[in-house]
Amino acid sequence: MSGTPVYRRRSWIAFLMAAIAAPAMSAPDAGWPAYGGDAGGTRYSPLNEITPANVADLKVAWTFRTGELGNGVKDWKRSAFEATPILYNGALYLTTSSTDVIAIDAVSGALRWRHDSQSRNDLHYSDGVSRGVSLWVDEASPRDALCHARIYAPTLDGRLLALDAATGKACTDFGDNGAVNLLKDIRSQFEDGDEWRDYLVTSPPAILDGKVIVGSSIGDNRAVLEELGTVRAFDARSGALVWSWDPIPRDPTNPIYKAWSPDSLKTASAANAWAPLSVDPTRHLVFVPTGSASPDFFGGERPGDNRWANSVVALEGDTGKLKWGQQLVHHDLWDYDVASQPTVADLIHDGHPVAAIIQATKTGFLFTFDRDTGAPIFGIVEKPVPQDAVAGEHPSPTQPFPVAPPALTPQGPITADDAWGLAWFDTRGCRSRIEGYRSEGIFQPPALKDSLMRPGNAGGVNWGGVAFDSKRQLAVTYAMNLPFVVTLVPRADLRREAQAEEYKDFEFGRQEGTPYAMRRTVFKSALGVPCIAPPWGTLTAVDMVRGTIKWQIPLGDTPFIHMNVGMPGIGGPIVTAGGLVFIAASLDDRLRAFDTDTGKRLWEVKLPAGGQATPMTYSIGGRQFVVIAAGGYKGDSTRGDYVVAYALPH
Repeated sequence: MSGTPVYRRRSWIAFLMAAIAAPAMSAPDAGWPAYGGDAGGTRYSPLNEITPANVADLKVAWTFRTGELGNGVKDWKRSAFEATPILYNGALYLTTSSTDVIAIDAVSGALRWRHDSQSRNDLHYSDGVSRGVSLWVDEASPRDALCHARIYAPTLDGRLLALDAATGKACTDFGDNGAVNLLKDIRSQFEDGDEWRDYLVTSPPAILDGKVIVGSSIGDNRAVLEELGTVRAFDARSGALVWSWDPIPRDPTNPIYKAWSPDSLKTASAANAWAPLSVDPTRHLVFVPTGSASPDFFGGERPGDNRWANSVVALEGDTGKLKWGQQLVHHDLWDYDVASQPTVADLIHDGHPVAAIIQATKTGFLFTFDRDTGAPIFGIVEKPVPQDAVAGEHPSPTQPFPVAPPALTPQGPITADDAWGLAWFDTRGCRSRIEGYRSEGIFQPPALKDSLMRPGNAGGVNWGGVAFDSKRQLAVTYAMNLPFVVTLVPRADLRREAQAEEYKDFEFGRQEGTPYAMRRTVFKSALGVPCIAPPWGTLTAVDMVRGTIKWQIPLGDTPFIHMNVGMPGIGGPIVTAGGLVFIAASLDDRLRAFDTDTGKRLWEVKLPAGGQATPMTYSIGGRQFVVIAAGGYKGDSTRGDYVVAYALPH
């Protein structure tokens, strides 16, 4: 409230700081009931048995292997084991890389049951991953009834399963004998005989008021006309559709309908929410992070800002109606999906408690909004951005920049002075390429000339998201500084370039229905390392009271020598009341613990495979465990099928 006396504000903050400094009480047994730790995705645990003083004593408590090394998916290079388990009634529940569902004893690591999802293994999937499952307890049913507690798991081939948590048996009253067909009413592009499946659900659903709410993952850059990015809520018992919400307006009564051209709405597609959704059960709200309208790198067929693509929106849980929305990228031309789960956070701002949403982005920003109204808490400024686009493209003249916190990753142009390599000749090669490329900084429109894009389409912050410690008012997140080379390719040149040896390491997107295809690759040297100086990955703690960076450190060792320079990675952090941050993410196959207050590394362990998943923690019988799925990230880290639990010695 404006006009609050300074002495009262200081008194409030002094009281808060004193509470934070008070000795931690021993926490009771605690679980990890949802993918993000709780329904709001805070990734925070009240457990404090493991502390900065004893974390170095952590040892392997048990190891479980799923038996899959991508063999459940036809193109195993596109699959990855990125699940974060949830805990209920002494068992951990998760999905494998082929979306089988397993329950593991949380104390011993022994298998309790395995459900064969019968997901089709004769298909190529655009993103063959599954990050986990969700839980709903039917309080209206007897505790010993079948499906009193239900596990909901999306499958790669487009079904939503409901399983009895105790036995793994299908809840046959849900959908069609225990499954809902998610390919219905989304303009599926899949046809009989087609080996590709481009509509998936890779994130666990959100649970709110007896409803199971799902977004979707849609294969990027195929065409203008793709599947619909509809968010849908299903009845948790019957599987009946309760409501649906499309980020792209289809009804002339929609307030943003006139912001789209009628012709573009005939083909406008995607804007799907592939990252996990969050809910606020007390407000009965669902918070949805949306992606780009298709295709990502040319928007001439979808003029305008393209709301509500690239946004965070709040939907009413009962009806799916929009309560508020904030677009974080206008007219996306860079694959800057809002890729991480919105974080439901209770902040202290201007000396007062505020119910907030923190949203991390691939652009490297943290945006912060009032949970009830969507009003920016730190303010947003629209700044002019580069406009030199190809014919037929009309970039947004401005883009939103938060007043605070500052960007977590570099966003400026890359110059010859930024060139870096492992040897003098490597650096010289990088410098020569930079001098030949186009680089104008963030929001530079793609062009026919090879252009450097920073942040790249992987981020910034990807699906690992934010962990929030409400007592310390710290938001902790992992972000990348990994430029990409991006080029628009005239349609007539696509076949020739796609077959050229010069571009063998590039990814191509057809972008059918537009004049241009797209090619891109990580900007790396002849020796295979990024062409700019490290760090390429950082772990950052942001003071959310002041909107400032408290600490930022490189995360990840080089593969050549044991040196922490900050490596690229995929995955996210968790924080605990014990004063620790746990994270793997980096492509160096390690799990680490850091002091939440200082960022000092206190413990690390070599995993049996890449830790490209977010860890979780729980306590049973007074013993705290830290668990991570070690499955690797496609072709970029050691592949595996491990679930590893760490604990202090008895």
